[in-house]
Amino acid sequence: MRLRLHPKAIVSIVYVLAMFMVAMDGTVLNVALRTISEDLNVPPAASGTLNVGYLVSLAVFLPIAGWLGDRWGSKKVFLSALTLFTISSALCATADNLGTLTFFRILQGAGGGLLTPVGMAMLFRTFPPQERAKVSRMLVLPIALAPALGPIVSGLIVDQLSWRWIFYVNLPVGIPAVLFGMLYLKEHQEPDAGKLDVPGWLLSAPGLALTMYALSQGPLRGWTSPLTLGTGLTGILLLVLLVQAQLRAPKPLLDLRLLKNRLFRYTGLVSVCGAGGLLGMLYVFPLMYQHVLNASALETGLTTFPEALGLMIASQLVPWTYPRLGPRKLIAMGLICTALIFVTLSQITADTNPWFIRSLLFGVGIFLGQTVGAVQIASFAQIPPPSMGRASTWFTVQNRLGSAIGLAVLSAILAGVGTTTANAAGTMEPNVLAYRLALLGAAVFLLIGLVFALKIKDTDAAATIRKSSGGGLFRRQRPKSSPPISTESTVQTKG
Repeated sequence: MRLRLHPKAIVSIVYVLAMFMVAMDGTVLNVALRTISEDLNVPPAASGTLNVGYLVSLAVFLPIAGWLGDRWGSKKVFLSALTLFTISSALCATADNLGTLTFFRILQGAGGGLLTPVGMAMLFRTFPPQERAKVSRMLVLPIALAPALGPIVSGLIVDQLSWRWIFYVNLPVGIPAVLFGMLYLKEHQEPDAGKLDVPGWLLSAPGLALTMYALSQGPLRGWTSPLTLGTGLTGILLLVLLVQAQLRAPKPLLDLRLLKNRLFRYTGLVSVCGAGGLLGMLYVFPLMYQHVLNASALETGLTTFPEALGLMIASQLVPWTYPRLGPRKLIAMGLICTALIFVTLSQITADTNPWFIRSLLFGVGIFLGQTVGAVQIASFAQIPPPSMGRASTWFTVQNRLGSAIGLAVLSAILAGVGTTTANAAGTMEPNVLAYRLALLGAAVFLLIGLVFALKIKDTDAAATIRKSSGGGLFRRQRPKSSPPISTESTVQTKG
């Protein structure tokens, strides 16, 4: 008798490695932007194109991810995207000017835009609803750890080595993930995926890209600048036309009919508000901690790190709390407690004990981590496997828009109030009021999410509350006389 890798373990390993790399990449760059601009001899503001290029590319490829995975095979598309992301990371490290580096970041965005929806669809096809709470213990650990490790790792790399190594660190993760996936991952295609919804893609790609560009540039260039207004209004117009086109299409790229499902609709809205509040707080608080309390970037990273520890512990609690409280209570309690913590964070001063601040951020991880886990488990409870690709695409698009809206709104608060003010002596000093109002704005996002959370019915998510009938990720190999029982009876596999 020997142990062999279960298909669930294979999908989990590949998904975790890929998501760890993408999540880490999302936070390591910000700390290094100033160093990159100095090394490439460009103004600091110009280096912002590295994030904008990535964001716009991601928005272009997100809508098509679900269809590509269904039509051409989730293994093929996922590993192609992972390979593109890994190779473009290495190319970023070799860039010798801003234009080249921006182009390689755009390639990274294309890979990242395809990875998350296809990976999520693979995951939820593999694990039935009653097992998704249990598997969250393992999957959230590296995904929660990576964003918090990013600023710390980036600070150490920039100080001790070179900014180029923030891209090279993706290679030891990406290359093994690609090779492992090629060897063990099984292919999956949806027989009735249909043809590409070309009008949907031609409207969604520029619509999402222009809207997210306007949201990212509005706080920097001003919301009334011609560029912000032009791109924002054009993007919104294209998205309005997209909604009309998708409701008429027999096989829409972004299936808006999924929103008829009450549970998927309200959990999605909670996810949008949660992403806006959390990402907004993680943007505002480090700025406040450095600007107002004069902390270094490394000190700030170490102070915010307990939030990741809280997320990791929350991932271990969700399989216990979710079936006992149900998604409605668990999500609502998490949003209320996290909003209260955001309000408390807005009142910290230079005299506040750093360990009290760290305990608050640890609490953010504990409470909001359970909310995020419960939302992800409940969202897909009633989604059938053939619709999983389009559902995961729509869910990811919502999250990205929620994050962009949160950052835009809180950045607008900072810009509108002003992060500096003149004191009695006429010299400029940090304006703590701007940061406090922005953190209160993050709390408001969560309270709006609470309104939607209270509309969730536990009975709609009953399939995810039932206990699993057993089985882990690893199992003993059956004797040859006993044929293995397929865990994916509805899945078409190849070679």
